[in-house]
Formats: sequence, C-alpha cells, structure tokens
Amino acid sequence: MIDVSSVNQFHTSSVARWHREPLDQPYGDPQAAVQNAGDPLAIICQQHQFNYLLWHEEDIARSVDVSDAQIAQVKRNIDKYNQARNDWIEKVDDWITADLSRQNIEPLPQAKLNTETPGSAIDRLSIMSLRIYHLEEQLERTDIDQAHIDKVSHRLAVCRLQFADLSNSLQELLADIYAGQKRHKTYRQMKMYNDPSLNPYLYNRPSKTT
Repeated sequence: MIDVSSVNQFHTSSVARWHREPLDQPYGDPQAAVQNAGDPLAIICQQHQFNYLLWHEEDIARSVDVSDAQIAQVKRNIDKYNQARNDWIEKVDDWITADLSRQNIEPLPQAKLNTETPGSAIDRLSIMSLRIYHLEEQLERTDIDQAHIDKVSHRLAVCRLQFADLSNSLQELLADIYAGQKRHKTYRQMKMYNDPSLNPYLYNRPSKTT
C-alpha cells in the first residue's frame, strides 16, 4: 500500500531539489516507472514532475513582458503538461488496481466508492506541496512589507492545514480500500481538446490545398 507520509516527504523534497538543480527525471524513463510495479513512487514522481512543469508555465503565461509567440508556446506547453499530468494520475490509480489484484484483495459487498480516487488526491497533494514551497519563498523576499508578510503567513497556515487534512483523509481512504471497505476504480479523464478527432476547431478546419 502507498504510504502517504513517504509521498509527502518525496513531494516536498523534490520540489526544493528541482528548484536548485535542473529537472531531469530522477526516476529515468517514464515507461520504466510503470514497469517497475514494486515502486509506486516512481510513477508518483513522473506525475509530480508534470505538476512542477505546469506550475512554472502558468507563471510565465501571466507575464506581461513576453511576446505573443512566447505565450502561444506556453499555452501549448500547458496543454501538454496538463494532459500528461492527468494521464499519470490514471497510472497511479492503475498501480493501485494492480497491487490489489496481486494481493487478492476484493471489495466487500457493501463497499462504496469514494468521491475521488487516491491518484487524484495524490495529485492535489503534489500541487499543495508546490503552493507551500512558493508561499514560503515569498517570506524570504527582502522587498516586502508587513501587510504582505501577514497575507502570505495566513495563506501558508491555511495551506498547511489543508495539506494535513488531505493527507489524513487519503491515508484513511487507502486503508479502507485495502481492507475491502471501499471500492477502487480508475476514472479516465478523456480530455477532448488535445484530440484532433474530438476538438471541433481542429476537425472543422479546412484542409490545406497545394
């Protein structure tokens, strides 16, 4: 079973490390991460990396001193990383499904579904670790006044509480799933905007003539 405290420690430490060092897939090839069924952190790492990349592209997208061409490229990057982020949420949930099968764990007849999957909750914790890091970074600035410090400190306290609450709830959910008291499914995101056959703007475009 996935240990939430280990996931949180990994999320927090990797965000700090990636801000110091170039991001270069510390777990190697993404497909190798899926094949390494004994290490769910390898899959979680890939999912976390896409949130990290997505976060910083979103920052650039809100800059007023970049060209339209740069914004267009940033938007494409955001779409790519967001798609990958969702794909890897599913891979986390698929790992749990496979692990339950390996351990011959079946849900009890009265078991119910949760409103979100463990993969989705881990994604939220990933984002929370990024938010907490960047809020803490704000408090290290030397060009801020007390009002800014107070605002950031309040938000940081709220985020830390939410992080703790979500962590506890996720650990309880995983315990219930592995005890057969909750059902587990992988919910496919089925993003449409990146599929040329499903995005009307893409499939309705007139074909180019030579």
